[in-house]
Amino acid sequence: MTIRIPEPNIDEAPALKAWVVFSGQADLHWLKILKPGFRHCYVIINDGKHWISIDPLSNYTDISVHNMPADFDLPLWMQSRGHTILPAPLERPEKQAPWMPFSCVEAVKRILGIHKYFMLTPWHLYRYLQKLQTQETFKPQDDIIGEPAWEA
Repeated sequence: MTIRIPEPNIDEAPALKAWVVFSGQADLHWLKILKPGFRHCYVIINDGKHWISIDPLSNYTDISVHNMPADFDLPLWMQSRGHTILPAPLERPEKQAPWMPFSCVEAVKRILGIHKYFMLTPWHLYRYLQKLQTQETFKPQDDIIGEPAWEA
């Protein structure tokens, strides 16, 4: 008996959208040397059905699928709570990423497919993503997901 596994339909693959969240929270004392508001970073992704966060911490990486409607505007909600949020492209480069020490920035760079050597702090990553937004190669979507679900 042969079991056939259907081929996934690439045309139906969800379009992933990603944002980088920057935070000023510093649980580790030595992180206080970093720029205020840019001491930690992580990624949130929307696949059209779910919100997923990937938060590389010093002792483990927290990956969560959030129980909220996919059309909830999580980036706007997080921004209203004091975080700095920037949309980010998801690239899949062919070449291997350079070897770098593990940090939240390096983990976020790997998720996004960024291979920059001297991007070491959340502030460096923020400036890079800000610069990308002004270039024609990456324009953030005006309509992120839909209307914010928490607004009256």
